[in-house]
Amino acid sequence: MTNIIDAKRINQIITFSKSLKIKSKRFSDIISTQNISAIQNLNQALTHSSYDTIKNYEKLEFFGDAVLRLAASNFIEKKYPQMSVGERSELRAQIVSDDWLTKLGKKIDIEKVIIKGPKALGDENSKNTIIGEATEALIGAIYKCFNSIQEVNLWLDDIWEKDSEILLIAPYKYNAKSVLQEWCQREGFDLPLYKTIEISKKNGDPKRFFCDIFIKSLKESSAFGKSRKQAEKNAARVLIEKFITIGKI
Repeated sequence: MTNIIDAKRINQIITFSKSLKIKSKRFSDIISTQNISAIQNLNQALTHSSYDTIKNYEKLEFFGDAVLRLAASNFIEKKYPQMSVGERSELRAQIVSDDWLTKLGKKIDIEKVIIKGPKALGDENSKNTIIGEATEALIGAIYKCFNSIQEVNLWLDDIWEKDSEILLIAPYKYNAKSVLQEWCQREGFDLPLYKTIEISKKNGDPKRFFCDIFIKSLKESSAFGKSRKQAEKNAARVLIEKFITIGKI
């Protein structure tokens, strides 16, 4: 594919970049002046490999992973300086997770500006994965615009502040399987056993998979999910909420 980006695509990238509302004058300046290097970085971050096998988001996604972890570490250092290293690691794991990236990608409606080839366009199974990967690549591209993490923190810190407050109040809502595992270890039990079966073959069906959780050979909770992973998470969350209600946690 050519490196030349047509005017329509440039306008699309500019409109999308402005919608991020990054509180940075220099970011606003490079967008409003249509800085060539910045536009190319952002365009690459929003291009799937099914469309262009060379200039796509894969390298920026790899780069963005490191940028995201550093930006999250900066945020936690500023916001929660009293936290232990272990607590920081736990919180960071949640605010840089694949689920969190997909959630952010949906919030900024990144899918509407991702260029895909025909195969990816019709693949509903990979939709959320692509959203999360492109969002991570976008973070890498924003860093590349200045070789600085400043704009990433200016964008994400406010989002992380809200998400962190929720996570610290009720961590099980986002990380139920880990919370349940830790509870079992504290109680001296074996790890919970997840038995998941596929109920439906329909992609996107919220009841495609069904999971039972067993502790000490007793079935403790069940839940559906559109993926095996989601069914397990939902069942773990149901069980944690049950334990909270009866005072076990």
